[in-house]
Amino acid sequence: MPTKTLPSAPNLDHLKHQAKDLCHLYGLKDRSCAQRLREFHPRYFNASDEQILSGELTVSDAQLAIAREYGFASWSRLKHHIENPGVADDLTLPHHERIEDPVFSGAVHLIDRGHASALTLLLKEHPGLIRQHVRFEGGNYFRNPALIEFIAENPVRNDTLPRNIVEIATILLEAGPESSSVDSTLGLVASGRVARECGVQLPLIELLCAHGADPNAALIAAVLHGEFEAVDQLIRSGAQPHLPVFAGVGNEIALLQHLPAADSAQRQLALALAAQFGHTEIVRILLNKGQDPNIYSPGHSHSTPLHQAALAGHLDTAKLLVEHGAKLDIRDTIWNGTAADWAAHAGQSTVERFLRERQGSEP
Repeated sequence: MPTKTLPSAPNLDHLKHQAKDLCHLYGLKDRSCAQRLREFHPRYFNASDEQILSGELTVSDAQLAIAREYGFASWSRLKHHIENPGVADDLTLPHHERIEDPVFSGAVHLIDRGHASALTLLLKEHPGLIRQHVRFEGGNYFRNPALIEFIAENPVRNDTLPRNIVEIATILLEAGPESSSVDSTLGLVASGRVARECGVQLPLIELLCAHGADPNAALIAAVLHGEFEAVDQLIRSGAQPHLPVFAGVGNEIALLQHLPAADSAQRQLALALAAQFGHTEIVRILLNKGQDPNIYSPGHSHSTPLHQAALAGHLDTAKLLVEHGAKLDIRDTIWNGTAADWAAHAGQSTVERFLRERQGSEP
Protein backbone atom coordinates (compact mmCIF):
# COMPACT_ATOMS: atom_id res chain seq x y z
CA MET A 1 0.00 0.00 0.00
CA PRO A 2 1.31 3.50 -0.74
CA THR A 3 2.44 5.52 2.23
CA LYS A 4 1.90 9.16 3.07
CA THR A 5 4.75 11.63 2.68
CA LEU A 6 5.87 13.66 5.64
CA PRO A 7 5.95 17.44 5.18
CA SER A 8 9.37 19.08 4.85
CA ALA A 9 9.21 20.21 8.49
CA PRO A 10 7.18 17.51 10.29
CA ASN A 11 5.69 18.33 13.66
CA LEU A 12 5.40 15.57 16.26
CA ASP A 13 2.45 17.21 18.00
CA HIS A 14 0.57 17.31 14.69
CA LEU A 15 1.25 13.61 14.22
CA LYS A 16 -0.02 12.92 17.75
CA HIS A 17 -3.24 14.70 16.79
CA GLN A 18 -3.49 12.44 13.73
CA ALA A 19 -3.32 9.43 16.04
CA LYS A 20 -6.11 10.91 18.18
CA ASP A 21 -8.16 11.53 15.05
CA LEU A 22 -7.70 7.88 14.10
CA CYS A 23 -9.01 6.86 17.53
CA HIS A 24 -12.03 9.12 16.96
CA LEU A 25 -12.75 7.51 13.58
CA TYR A 26 -12.42 4.12 15.23
CA GLY A 27 -15.09 5.09 17.73
CA LEU A 28 -17.36 6.04 14.82
CA LYS A 29 -16.83 2.55 13.27
CA ASP A 30 -15.46 4.21 10.14
CA ARG A 31 -14.61 1.77 7.31
CA SER A 32 -11.68 3.85 6.10
CA CYS A 33 -10.24 3.63 9.62
CA ALA A 34 -10.59 -0.15 9.49
CA GLN A 35 -8.76 -0.24 6.16
CA ARG A 36 -5.90 1.90 7.47
CA LEU A 37 -5.48 -0.35 10.50
CA ARG A 38 -5.64 -3.48 8.34
CA GLU A 39 -2.81 -2.14 6.19
CA PHE A 40 -0.64 -0.48 8.81
CA HIS A 41 -1.09 -2.29 12.12
CA PRO A 42 0.26 -5.85 12.13
CA ARG A 43 -2.36 -7.04 14.63
CA TYR A 44 -5.16 -6.36 12.17
CA PHE A 45 -3.58 -7.84 9.05
CA ASN A 46 -6.24 -9.67 7.00
CA ALA A 47 -8.93 -9.02 9.64
CA SER A 48 -12.44 -8.04 8.56
CA ASP A 49 -13.89 -4.59 9.21
CA GLU A 50 -16.12 -6.09 11.88
CA GLN A 51 -13.22 -7.81 13.63
CA ILE A 52 -11.11 -4.65 13.56
CA LEU A 53 -13.83 -2.33 14.85
CA SER A 54 -15.24 -4.63 17.53
CA GLY A 55 -12.76 -3.77 20.27
CA GLU A 56 -10.88 -0.71 21.49
CA LEU A 57 -8.03 1.23 19.92
CA THR A 58 -5.39 2.59 22.28
CA VAL A 59 -3.41 5.74 21.55
CA SER A 60 -0.20 3.71 21.28
CA ASP A 61 -1.84 1.42 18.70
CA ALA A 62 -3.01 4.47 16.76
CA GLN A 63 0.48 5.98 16.91
CA LEU A 64 2.00 2.76 15.54
CA ALA A 65 -0.47 2.81 12.65
CA ILE A 66 0.30 6.47 11.91
CA ALA A 67 4.06 5.80 11.97
CA ARG A 68 3.72 2.90 9.56
CA GLU A 69 1.36 4.94 7.40
CA TYR A 70 4.31 7.30 6.86
CA GLY A 71 6.69 4.42 6.16
CA PHE A 72 8.34 4.05 9.58
CA ALA A 73 8.62 0.79 11.47
CA SER A 74 7.51 2.25 14.80
CA TRP A 75 6.46 5.43 16.54
CA SER A 76 9.88 5.64 18.17
CA ARG A 77 11.57 5.53 14.76
CA LEU A 78 9.30 8.29 13.48
CA LYS A 79 10.01 10.34 16.62
CA HIS A 80 13.77 9.85 16.18
CA HIS A 81 13.51 10.88 12.51
CA ILE A 82 11.90 14.17 13.55
CA GLU A 83 13.91 14.97 16.68
CA ASN A 84 17.39 13.64 15.76
CA PRO A 85 17.65 13.49 11.96
CA GLY A 86 20.81 12.29 10.26
CA VAL A 87 21.83 11.78 6.65
CA ALA A 88 19.76 8.61 6.46
CA ASP A 89 16.69 10.61 7.50
CA ASP A 90 16.93 13.14 4.65
CA LEU A 91 14.06 11.90 2.48
CA THR A 92 14.86 14.46 -0.22
CA LEU A 93 18.05 12.55 -1.10
CA PRO A 94 18.09 9.54 -3.44
CA HIS A 95 18.51 6.28 -1.58
CA HIS A 96 22.17 5.75 -2.44
CA GLU A 97 23.08 9.12 -0.92
CA ARG A 98 21.40 8.17 2.37
CA ILE A 99 23.63 5.12 2.97
CA GLU A 100 25.90 5.72 5.98
CA ASP A 101 28.05 2.57 5.66
CA PRO A 102 30.98 3.60 3.40
CA VAL A 103 31.66 0.07 2.11
CA PHE A 104 28.02 -0.57 1.20
CA SER A 105 27.79 2.90 -0.33
CA GLY A 106 30.92 2.24 -2.37
CA ALA A 107 29.50 -1.04 -3.64
CA VAL A 108 26.31 0.69 -4.80
CA HIS A 109 28.45 3.29 -6.59
CA LEU A 110 30.28 0.50 -8.44
CA ILE A 111 26.94 -1.07 -9.42
CA ASP A 112 25.63 2.24 -10.72
CA ARG A 113 28.78 2.86 -12.76
CA GLY A 114 29.04 -0.68 -14.08
CA HIS A 115 32.53 -1.23 -12.67
CA ALA A 116 32.48 -5.02 -12.77
CA SER A 117 36.12 -5.79 -11.91
CA ALA A 118 36.19 -3.38 -8.98
CA LEU A 119 32.93 -4.79 -7.66
CA THR A 120 34.33 -8.31 -7.86
CA LEU A 121 37.38 -7.28 -5.84
CA LEU A 122 35.28 -5.47 -3.24
CA LEU A 123 33.07 -8.52 -2.71
CA LYS A 124 36.17 -10.68 -2.22
CA GLU A 125 37.54 -8.22 0.33
CA HIS A 126 34.19 -8.05 2.14
CA PRO A 127 32.50 -11.44 1.70
CA GLY A 128 29.71 -10.58 4.16
CA LEU A 129 28.69 -7.57 2.10
CA ILE A 130 26.50 -9.60 -0.25
CA ARG A 131 24.17 -10.54 2.65
CA GLN A 132 24.24 -7.16 4.34
CA HIS A 133 21.15 -4.94 4.31
CA VAL A 134 20.70 -1.20 4.65
CA ARG A 135 17.67 0.35 6.33
CA PHE A 136 15.56 3.08 4.77
CA GLU A 137 12.43 4.54 6.29
CA GLY A 138 9.79 6.92 5.03
CA GLY A 139 8.62 4.83 2.06
CA ASN A 140 6.27 2.00 1.27
CA TYR A 141 8.90 -0.37 -0.14
CA PHE A 142 12.69 -0.73 -0.48
CA ARG A 143 12.94 -0.42 3.29
CA ASN A 144 15.63 -3.02 4.00
CA PRO A 145 17.35 -3.84 0.71
CA ALA A 146 20.37 -6.02 0.18
CA LEU A 147 23.07 -4.99 -2.27
CA ILE A 148 21.67 -6.96 -5.20
CA GLU A 149 18.36 -5.10 -5.01
CA PHE A 150 20.07 -1.93 -6.25
CA ILE A 151 20.44 -3.42 -9.74
CA ALA A 152 16.72 -2.89 -10.40
CA GLU A 153 16.78 0.94 -10.26
CA ASN A 154 13.41 0.69 -8.53
CA PRO A 155 12.84 3.05 -6.81
CA VAL A 156 14.34 5.35 -9.41
CA ARG A 157 17.62 6.89 -8.29
CA ASN A 158 19.60 7.64 -11.46
CA ASP A 159 16.87 6.99 -14.05
CA THR A 160 19.21 4.71 -15.97
CA LEU A 161 21.22 1.50 -15.65
CA PRO A 162 24.73 0.71 -16.88
CA ARG A 163 24.91 -1.20 -20.15
CA ASN A 164 26.57 -4.15 -18.44
CA ILE A 165 24.00 -4.46 -15.64
CA VAL A 166 23.39 -8.13 -16.50
CA GLU A 167 27.10 -8.80 -15.95
CA ILE A 168 26.94 -6.85 -12.70
CA ALA A 169 23.90 -8.87 -11.62
CA THR A 170 25.73 -12.11 -12.44
CA ILE A 171 28.68 -11.09 -10.24
CA LEU A 172 26.35 -10.36 -7.35
CA LEU A 173 24.39 -13.58 -7.78
CA GLU A 174 27.56 -15.67 -7.85
CA ALA A 175 28.63 -14.02 -4.57
CA GLY A 176 25.74 -15.79 -2.83
CA PRO A 177 22.97 -13.41 -1.75
CA GLU A 178 20.08 -14.63 0.37
CA SER A 179 17.28 -16.24 -1.63
CA SER A 180 14.77 -13.76 -0.21
CA SER A 181 16.86 -10.90 -1.58
CA VAL A 182 16.95 -12.52 -5.01
CA ASP A 183 13.16 -12.84 -4.92
CA SER A 184 12.82 -9.20 -3.90
CA THR A 185 15.12 -8.12 -6.73
CA LEU A 186 13.01 -10.03 -9.23
CA GLY A 187 9.90 -8.21 -8.04
CA LEU A 188 11.63 -4.84 -8.37
CA VAL A 189 12.91 -5.61 -11.87
CA ALA A 190 9.59 -6.99 -13.08
CA SER A 191 7.60 -4.00 -11.81
CA GLY A 192 10.02 -1.20 -12.68
CA ARG A 193 10.06 0.96 -15.80
CA VAL A 194 13.79 1.79 -15.91
CA ALA A 195 14.91 -1.79 -16.52
CA ARG A 196 12.35 -2.03 -19.33
CA GLU A 197 13.32 1.31 -20.86
CA CYS A 198 17.00 0.29 -20.79
CA GLY A 199 16.17 -2.97 -22.57
CA VAL A 200 17.37 -5.21 -19.74
CA GLN A 201 14.17 -6.14 -17.92
CA LEU A 202 13.62 -9.45 -19.68
CA PRO A 203 17.25 -10.69 -19.55
CA LEU A 204 17.45 -9.74 -15.88
CA ILE A 205 14.25 -11.66 -15.16
CA GLU A 206 15.62 -14.69 -17.01
CA LEU A 207 18.94 -14.46 -15.14
CA LEU A 208 17.36 -14.07 -11.69
CA CYS A 209 14.98 -16.97 -12.27
CA ALA A 210 17.88 -19.12 -13.48
CA HIS A 211 19.54 -18.39 -10.13
CA GLY A 212 16.54 -19.55 -8.12
CA ALA A 213 14.23 -16.53 -7.90
CA ASP A 214 10.57 -17.51 -7.65
CA PRO A 215 8.75 -16.10 -10.71
CA ASN A 216 5.39 -16.46 -8.95
CA ALA A 217 6.49 -13.98 -6.27
CA ALA A 218 6.88 -11.19 -8.83
CA LEU A 219 3.81 -11.87 -10.97
CA ILE A 220 1.21 -9.66 -9.27
CA ALA A 221 3.65 -6.75 -8.86
CA ALA A 222 4.32 -6.84 -12.60
CA VAL A 223 0.60 -6.87 -13.41
CA LEU A 224 -0.18 -4.06 -10.96
CA HIS A 225 2.37 -1.84 -12.68
CA GLY A 226 1.27 -2.76 -16.19
CA GLU A 227 4.58 -4.44 -17.05
CA PHE A 228 2.98 -7.00 -19.32
CA GLU A 229 6.15 -8.03 -21.18
CA ALA A 230 7.60 -8.85 -17.78
CA VAL A 231 4.47 -10.87 -17.01
CA ASP A 232 5.00 -12.92 -20.15
CA GLN A 233 8.66 -13.50 -19.28
CA LEU A 234 7.79 -14.58 -15.75
CA ILE A 235 5.31 -17.11 -17.15
CA ARG A 236 7.96 -18.39 -19.57
CA SER A 237 10.25 -18.73 -16.54
CA GLY A 238 7.74 -20.94 -14.76
CA ALA A 239 5.21 -18.65 -13.05
CA GLN A 240 1.71 -20.07 -12.79
CA PRO A 241 -0.87 -17.38 -13.66
CA HIS A 242 -4.10 -17.29 -11.67
CA LEU A 243 -7.37 -15.36 -11.66
CA PRO A 244 -6.03 -11.85 -10.87
CA VAL A 245 -3.39 -12.20 -13.59
CA PHE A 246 -5.99 -13.18 -16.19
CA ALA A 247 -8.13 -10.23 -15.10
CA GLY A 248 -5.24 -7.79 -15.37
CA VAL A 249 -4.16 -8.91 -18.84
CA GLY A 250 -7.76 -9.12 -20.06
CA ASN A 251 -7.89 -12.87 -20.75
CA GLU A 252 -11.64 -13.45 -20.38
CA ILE A 253 -11.58 -17.10 -21.44
CA ALA A 254 -8.92 -18.10 -18.92
CA LEU A 255 -10.64 -16.05 -16.22
CA LEU A 256 -13.90 -17.92 -16.73
CA GLN A 257 -12.05 -21.24 -16.55
CA HIS A 258 -10.35 -20.36 -13.27
CA LEU A 259 -13.20 -18.45 -11.63
CA PRO A 260 -14.96 -21.42 -9.94
CA ALA A 261 -11.85 -22.42 -7.99
CA ALA A 262 -10.81 -18.90 -6.98
CA ASP A 263 -11.22 -17.72 -3.40
CA SER A 264 -12.75 -14.38 -2.40
CA ALA A 265 -9.39 -12.60 -2.09
CA GLN A 266 -8.40 -13.61 -5.62
CA ARG A 267 -11.79 -12.49 -6.95
CA GLN A 268 -11.53 -9.10 -5.27
CA LEU A 269 -8.01 -8.53 -6.58
CA ALA A 270 -9.20 -9.61 -10.02
CA LEU A 271 -11.94 -6.97 -9.88
CA ALA A 272 -9.44 -4.31 -8.88
CA LEU A 273 -7.07 -5.17 -11.73
CA ALA A 274 -9.81 -5.45 -14.35
CA ALA A 275 -11.09 -2.01 -13.33
CA GLN A 276 -7.58 -0.53 -13.38
CA PHE A 277 -6.97 -1.64 -16.95
CA GLY A 278 -10.49 -1.09 -18.24
CA HIS A 279 -11.47 -4.68 -18.96
CA THR A 280 -15.15 -3.90 -18.68
CA GLU A 281 -16.53 -7.32 -19.58
CA ILE A 282 -14.37 -8.97 -16.95
CA VAL A 283 -15.57 -6.39 -14.42
CA ARG A 284 -19.13 -7.30 -15.42
CA ILE A 285 -18.49 -11.02 -14.91
CA LEU A 286 -17.05 -10.46 -11.43
CA LEU A 287 -19.78 -8.06 -10.35
CA ASN A 288 -22.42 -10.53 -11.54
CA LYS A 289 -20.70 -13.16 -9.39
CA GLY A 290 -21.27 -10.96 -6.37
CA GLN A 291 -18.01 -9.05 -5.95
CA ASP A 292 -18.42 -5.88 -3.91
CA PRO A 293 -17.35 -2.75 -5.84
CA ASN A 294 -16.95 -0.78 -2.60
CA ILE A 295 -14.20 -2.82 -0.95
CA TYR A 296 -10.81 -1.15 -0.88
CA SER A 297 -8.85 -2.87 -3.61
CA PRO A 298 -6.09 -5.35 -2.83
CA GLY A 299 -2.90 -4.23 -4.52
CA HIS A 300 -3.98 -0.58 -4.51
CA SER A 301 -5.49 -0.93 -1.08
CA HIS A 302 -5.89 2.77 -0.40
CA SER A 303 -8.58 2.99 -3.10
CA THR A 304 -11.60 1.26 -4.60
CA PRO A 305 -12.01 -0.18 -8.12
CA LEU A 306 -13.91 3.00 -9.07
CA HIS A 307 -10.94 5.14 -8.07
CA GLN A 308 -8.66 3.09 -10.32
CA ALA A 309 -11.07 3.17 -13.28
CA ALA A 310 -11.49 6.93 -12.88
CA LEU A 311 -7.75 7.56 -12.66
CA ALA A 312 -7.14 5.69 -15.92
CA GLY A 313 -10.12 7.26 -17.71
CA HIS A 314 -12.09 4.06 -18.29
CA LEU A 315 -15.55 5.58 -18.69
CA ASP A 316 -17.43 2.37 -19.57
CA THR A 317 -15.89 0.59 -16.61
CA ALA A 318 -16.75 3.45 -14.28
CA LYS A 319 -20.35 3.48 -15.52
CA LEU A 320 -20.67 -0.25 -14.96
CA LEU A 321 -19.28 -0.02 -11.43
CA VAL A 322 -21.70 2.77 -10.56
CA GLU A 323 -24.61 0.80 -12.04
CA HIS A 324 -23.69 -2.05 -9.71
CA GLY A 325 -23.67 0.11 -6.61
CA ALA A 326 -20.18 1.65 -6.46
CA LYS A 327 -20.45 4.53 -4.01
CA LEU A 328 -19.37 7.93 -5.25
CA ASP A 329 -18.48 9.42 -1.87
CA ILE A 330 -15.88 6.87 -0.72
CA ARG A 331 -12.53 8.60 -0.21
CA ASP A 332 -9.12 7.01 -0.56
CA THR A 333 -7.13 6.59 2.63
CA ILE A 334 -3.99 8.47 1.53
CA TRP A 335 -5.12 11.68 -0.20
CA ASN A 336 -8.74 11.70 0.97
CA GLY A 337 -10.11 11.99 -2.56
CA THR A 338 -13.24 10.59 -4.18
CA ALA A 339 -13.13 8.80 -7.52
CA ALA A 340 -14.21 12.06 -9.17
CA ASP A 341 -11.29 13.82 -7.50
CA TRP A 342 -8.96 11.17 -8.88
CA ALA A 343 -10.35 11.67 -12.37
CA ALA A 344 -9.83 15.42 -12.02
CA HIS A 345 -6.25 14.91 -10.84
CA ALA A 346 -5.50 12.75 -13.88
CA GLY A 347 -7.17 15.12 -16.33
CA GLN A 348 -9.87 12.57 -17.15
CA SER A 349 -12.55 15.22 -17.71
CA THR A 350 -15.16 12.93 -19.28
CA VAL A 351 -15.06 10.48 -16.38
CA GLU A 352 -15.00 13.31 -13.86
CA ARG A 353 -18.06 14.93 -15.45
CA PHE A 354 -19.98 11.64 -15.37
CA LEU A 355 -19.15 11.02 -11.71
CA ARG A 356 -19.91 14.57 -10.60
CA GLU A 357 -23.25 14.53 -12.43
CA ARG A 358 -24.20 11.19 -10.88
CA GLN A 359 -23.17 12.40 -7.45
CA GLY A 360 -25.24 15.56 -7.90
CA SER A 361 -28.30 13.56 -8.88
CA GLU A 362 -28.22 11.33 -5.80
CA PRO A 363 -30.80 12.15 -3.11
